[in-house]
Amino acid sequence: MNKTNLNIDKVQEISKIKNEPNWMTEFRINSYKKFTELKNPKFGPKLDIDFDIINYYKRINDKISDDWNEVNEEVKNTFDQIGLIDSEKKYLDGVGAQFESEVVYHNMIKELVDKNVIFCDTDTALKKHPELFKKYFNNLVKFDENKYTALNGAVWSGGTFIYIPPNTKINRPLQSYFRINSKNMGQFERTIIIVDENSELHYMEGCTAPTYTSDSLHAAVVEIYVLKNAKCRYTTIQNWSSDVYNLVTKRAIVEENGLMEWIDGNIGSKTNMKYPSCILNGKYAKGNCISIAVASYNQIQDTGAKMIHLAPNTTSNIISKSVALKGGNASYRGLVNITHDAINSKSTIKCDTILLDNESKSDTIPTNIVSNTSSSINHEATVSKISKEKLFYLMSRGLSEDKAKELIIMGFIDRFREELPMEYAVELNSLLKSYF
Repeated sequence: MNKTNLNIDKVQEISKIKNEPNWMTEFRINSYKKFTELKNPKFGPKLDIDFDIINYYKRINDKISDDWNEVNEEVKNTFDQIGLIDSEKKYLDGVGAQFESEVVYHNMIKELVDKNVIFCDTDTALKKHPELFKKYFNNLVKFDENKYTALNGAVWSGGTFIYIPPNTKINRPLQSYFRINSKNMGQFERTIIIVDENSELHYMEGCTAPTYTSDSLHAAVVEIYVLKNAKCRYTTIQNWSSDVYNLVTKRAIVEENGLMEWIDGNIGSKTNMKYPSCILNGKYAKGNCISIAVASYNQIQDTGAKMIHLAPNTTSNIISKSVALKGGNASYRGLVNITHDAINSKSTIKCDTILLDNESKSDTIPTNIVSNTSSSINHEATVSKISKEKLFYLMSRGLSEDKAKELIIMGFIDRFREELPMEYAVELNSLLKSYF
């Protein structure tokens, strides 16, 4: 497919290649029209994206395999080097791997099949589970919310679809890995997760891309439904290269006594705008977001979280850790809205940033709203440099200055690392040490 000048013909071509039903083709066309009408967000960093150089759809394989030996050798080697194949054997109950626009590998253990768990790519879900798919698709994140949800609606491809039946607990995480591997590539996966009543899921997501001299674009949409008494944890370790615009809309709706947890790691990308959200729709629903953002040279991490309290006795917690160095910008942007009907609700926000030099920058930009007298929001925010006293103490014990700084920073983000499985915490340590 010619990558330049996205138009209705190309949108229809994507739908035709995928052999989609007419309603999806029409959805894509309407999304494209809205994309051409909408402007970039008025808040946050300036977005200077040349949409005419983006490759909106690139297919590597004609089919999805459940055997790595059947996957294109170069693609297989890429995921092997990342460590995904080894992790699948040791730590995961199921894994999917997307390369460019399409999922190339997908598999899960037989136990999950016997429990009637659905774990597949989103394109397959449209074909094999059309009624369930249509019920939840574009229901929580509407295509016309912003320019990038509209773009995703027009050209979406790949992503993850999960349905956990009632009274089902997944013992080990399910994971998907997304790889952009080409210059000027656009990746627009669509993820839908439904955790039915009294069920539990831990889903993990990884993202990487090699560095090129011109920009790529990642604009995903994630919709998560946490039903009564259910629990969902969504862990992301994002390590995009410094030429990727990462503009993602992630949202969960949480019903009575449900729990949604976002564990959100943002290490790479040129410009990152991501604010995982919870709509606390049922009484006693809970939403948590623990995040880390690291911004180095020419990087902007504009990240945070949104918690919307709609029901009584709901609770939310936001912990945001940011590190800025070499002139990077790591800022928190968040929203907590406790509505009139959400009586006896509470929210706690804690934002901490370390600046490693005088050129780096961080802003805290919260919007906190309480619309009843029985609820409360507590917000703490700190911006600081590395303590000279701590640095002196560690160096007096024989550590070099670089090692002392590294130890302080690792301690600073320890709350985030505690939420990761051991093998992923080790991977995170390795990624972070390459920055400092």
